Amino acid sequence: MDIVKKLEWRYAVKRFNPNRIVTKEKIERLKKAFNLTATSYGLQPIKMVVLKNKEIQSQLVAISYNQQQVLQASHILILCREKVINADYIIDYFKRVQEIRGTSSTILNPFKEQMITNFNEKTEDQIAQWAINQAYLVLGNLLTVCAAEEIDACPMEGFIPTAYDKILELDKKGLASVLVMPIGYRAEDDIFSEFKKVRKDTTDCVIEIE
Repeated sequence: MDIVKKLEWRYAVKRFNPNRIVTKEKIERLKKAFNLTATSYGLQPIKMVVLKNKEIQSQLVAISYNQQQVLQASHILILCREKVINADYIIDYFKRVQEIRGTSSTILNPFKEQMITNFNEKTEDQIAQWAINQAYLVLGNLLTVCAAEEIDACPMEGFIPTAYDKILELDKKGLASVLVMPIGYRAEDDIFSEFKKVRKDTTDCVIEIE
């Protein structure tokens, strides 16, 4: 597989074919890719909602500034941040490290205490922004995996998070929506699929230091 060719193939879909559905096997691959995405400290402050319900998708169109991809898509991936990231959350992470790797408390405790101190010194807004940044890492990885799997996608910031949170009852789960990504397969009449990519030359956006 030539990943660059796959990235040249992908684009932000403007019109999905509503009759084509992403298979369960491919959804499972995306779920695993989501879970394997790198996050700061390895804390994984992001959860992903996988939505495949046309009735709910229809409700989301108006609060997505009438972007029809939300209804047309096979599935909607909603990336959400954990609203509470505190000492207990960090302690749970280090318990998981011990369970999986068998690392001793003697080695882990200094790192754990340092991380707890670091987060205690942050404001709620700073922690929220840190978590939001992780959602963008996840989005970038998912876009690449979708391209590799030849699944079309349309990353979206254009939606009303609080309205999504209410309809999907994310508040009850301690979550806040950050990004939305409809996925599926492009419609044959989506003229944007034929447009050339508009990008700077690599010499204008890459600086090499040897």
